[in-house]
Amino acid sequence: MDSCCATLKANAFPVKVREGGLRNQGNGFWGESIRGSLKSRDLSTQLLKSLKSERKIKPGVAHSILTSPDISQDNVTFQAPLFETPKADPKNVASIILGGGAGTRLFPLTSKRAKPAVPIGGCYRLIDIPMSNCINSGIKKIFILTQFNSFSLNRHLARTYNFGDGMNFGDGFVEVLAATQTPGEAGKKWFQGTADAVRQFIWVFEDAKNKNVEHIVILSGDHLYRMNYLDFVQKHIDTNADITVSCIPMDETRASDYGLMKIDQSGRIVHFAEKPKGIDLEAMQVDTTVLGLSELDAMTNPYIASMGVYVFRTDVLLKLLRFSYPSSNDFGSEIIPAAVREHNVQAYLFNDYWEDIGTVKSFFDANLALTEQPPKFEFNDPKTPFYTSPRFLPPTKVEKCRIMDAIISHGCFLRECSVQHSIVGVRSRLEYGVELKDTMMMGADYYQTEDEIASLLADGKVPVGVGENTKIWNCIIDKNAKIGRNVVITNADGVEEAERAEEGFYIRSGITVVLKNATIKDGTII
Repeated sequence: MDSCCATLKANAFPVKVREGGLRNQGNGFWGESIRGSLKSRDLSTQLLKSLKSERKIKPGVAHSILTSPDISQDNVTFQAPLFETPKADPKNVASIILGGGAGTRLFPLTSKRAKPAVPIGGCYRLIDIPMSNCINSGIKKIFILTQFNSFSLNRHLARTYNFGDGMNFGDGFVEVLAATQTPGEAGKKWFQGTADAVRQFIWVFEDAKNKNVEHIVILSGDHLYRMNYLDFVQKHIDTNADITVSCIPMDETRASDYGLMKIDQSGRIVHFAEKPKGIDLEAMQVDTTVLGLSELDAMTNPYIASMGVYVFRTDVLLKLLRFSYPSSNDFGSEIIPAAVREHNVQAYLFNDYWEDIGTVKSFFDANLALTEQPPKFEFNDPKTPFYTSPRFLPPTKVEKCRIMDAIISHGCFLRECSVQHSIVGVRSRLEYGVELKDTMMMGADYYQTEDEIASLLADGKVPVGVGENTKIWNCIIDKNAKIGRNVVITNADGVEEAERAEEGFYIRSGITVVLKNATIKDGTII
């Protein structure tokens, strides 16, 4: 009887070797049953002899003894099954945050800044949401694509997420990829869409330092949610997907604003439609109990909506953009629907709070919802904190104020005022008798001294902040706004839309928006 050394390789299935040799036994863990004339229980001794007789054995590779009358002493290679799914490794994952959109639906808040730079929650900016989610998920290879009004966004990123003064990423990086001209006709154009933005920098993702990146997470810079992206990537790996789309159940009132999908029992997406209307919208209804919803919730939310958050295998993403669909400019409306036909595109259910901050109303509602008890979303989770620029401001000073269901940021001065169901941003100043209700106040970028304030008031001018005896309801006050004394902003006439830029405000969906750096003179009634 001769023996041989068998080298076991993973990622395949077992093969049967002769009737008297090794065969798979139906329990899924193969290689445990050896037949033939090997009857000694001292397998370790025979294994050692066999290994000594083998001339070349690679360390770290499993070996076994085969016995058969007609097997010569030689290497025989078997294929082994995959015993467990590989774990998602954040070192092999990079993220791309799309921050270049014009943000027209969020105008006038985006008149002087990019959408991801819009302040939220009193002291954060929208870009802090995906950035913090990446950091908390261990993903520290981050690209940010920018285009429109990117000055304040770039400044915030430089102050907050760098190697020295802000967050330290070790072997990670944060790269801002601003729209720029490159050689060729296509290189002279601005980003034409989300996919085109990534395509124009495709050479960056093929760079040597990114060769070990196996998965790329595509993120939006205007969503409010808390998510562990590694769980997302793990589902992507478990299902052997080419693309995975994060999705949420959606009701009929908002379904037409999102990309909708149909899935099979395995979670694979079989149909994808971007923002369907009318009959096309009705055709996208599905039984969402397959996602684990109760029958009652499934009736309320009969649609599966894309969050605009994707994970791609890196090679698949590059192939789709460069070869398969070189003229497709958008992920949601072009790349994903086309890829469903030829690739394994999986759905990942995100069953937690998520809000698309795409319009003035959704921005306003999401901010005020932070003040509710209990809130649907809150920033102060100690295990997964949200990061922002370190401003080193003093604590807020409150003098004889009435504050109820509100968020007051740091560095504010409040004097005998009333704040109800509102957010007061950094460095805000509220004077005596001010009433703030259902209002999102972004704060200021700088302080004015008491002497400067007194001088301005003496000259009949308006300092930064809100003056005495002013009443403000249902309003967004952008940064550095100067609102005088005895002003009333309540939109008592119920106007839905108005453009009064010369007077310092707009009205959007019934919400008054005081512009950045605007001045509202004493006694003004809006």
